[in-house]
Amino acid sequence: MDNLNIVGGANWINILAMVFIVVCFYCTLMYFQYLKEGDDRLIKQSRLAAVICLAIALLVPAFYNFYIFMKMMG
Repeated sequence: MDNLNIVGGANWINILAMVFIVVCFYCTLMYFQYLKEGDDRLIKQSRLAAVICLAIALLVPAFYNFYIFMKMMG
């Protein structure tokens, strides 16, 4: 029953990942808008925000799955 509680957190991790993917998509769209306008400061900020959000969206579930794998095997 203890293992069931560990796996239950995966739902929240997936919701968090989806939120970060949506934010990444928003930052990417803003990047293209700022690119069209030619504002260098906002281009760099939106590009950095999109990359960070995508990294969080991909790495957090991977680390959580690795944690669950180690917990199940150990």
